[in-house]
Amino acid sequence: MADVKISNLYKRYGAVEVLKNINLDIKSGEFVAFVGPSGCGKSTLLRCISGLEQISDGTLEIGGRVVNDIGPSQRGIAMVFQSYALYPHKTVYDNMAYSLQLQKLPKDQIERMVMAAAEKLQLVPYLKRLPKALSGGQRQRVAIGRAIVRNPKVFLFDEPLSNLDASLRVQMRIEIAQLNKNLSDTAMIYVTHDQVEAMTMADKIVVLRDGVVQQVGSPLELYENPQNLFVAKFIGSPEMNFMTGEDAKAYKAETVGVRPEHLTVEQSGGVWSGTVMHSENLGSDSYIYIDMGGVKPVIIRQEGKSDYRSGQRLSFSPKDDRYHRFDAGGRPMAQ
Repeated sequence: MADVKISNLYKRYGAVEVLKNINLDIKSGEFVAFVGPSGCGKSTLLRCISGLEQISDGTLEIGGRVVNDIGPSQRGIAMVFQSYALYPHKTVYDNMAYSLQLQKLPKDQIERMVMAAAEKLQLVPYLKRLPKALSGGQRQRVAIGRAIVRNPKVFLFDEPLSNLDASLRVQMRIEIAQLNKNLSDTAMIYVTHDQVEAMTMADKIVVLRDGVVQQVGSPLELYENPQNLFVAKFIGSPEMNFMTGEDAKAYKAETVGVRPEHLTVEQSGGVWSGTVMHSENLGSDSYIYIDMGGVKPVIIRQEGKSDYRSGQRLSFSPKDDRYHRFDAGGRPMAQ
């Protein structure tokens, strides 16, 4: 089993607490994404799991064994970095085989292991090439293949797709998701700033803020039932719209949140109204930006083309009462 159990984990740099009382259970076969704003501690937590950072307090178990004082190479983990970290002078085959060669495994065993990983990742035609002769997506597959051959208990991914263009990111998301299904006895932990990656790939998302876990749950749980105002703001793209002051009083709340796709334009008599600032037609749907006098415009997402013009007054309401109420402390209130 490759379960990861984190109990009461703290990480300090001098007097500064970067991670505060982290408690997480990650099961074998799960794909877990760490998300949060820059500086929230997600990469530090990943490095604590890998052994590249020393834990200040608490315990970390991998496969039922406490590994606080065990070096990275003995933890049964493999890490895939944003920068690929390939040896430029070694072929694809030698990059993938290097860790096995260090273990002094027999050559025929190394070849079997490398070929098996190369076939999974469609790298067989490139085994004799140097990294400079590969595309970005191919290099990232080599980095993943180098991790696979080690047969790790836990895969750690640190923003591995951020250097790729949009189409390659989609392709690699699919490939990593398929890899997760094929390696059902291995836990995968994935740090990303890209919500689409987290929402589409992860079984479970961990939202961090200032070193504190804000919420843990499936992508839809976090999207539909955020446990606080921060998670409601962070999860979703475009982000949730928020009404405060007089605009929230009708709902007897300090803040009312409504996602762009849950707002509908009314001919008249809507709950709120404002002036069209801008509209974006994306083909399948469109975004309408409404000025209600706040710091940020309200965004309405609708299917198809938008014909609304700048300066036009619009009235709008939540669809089927699809809204979230929050109290003064940012906690959700019952509907």
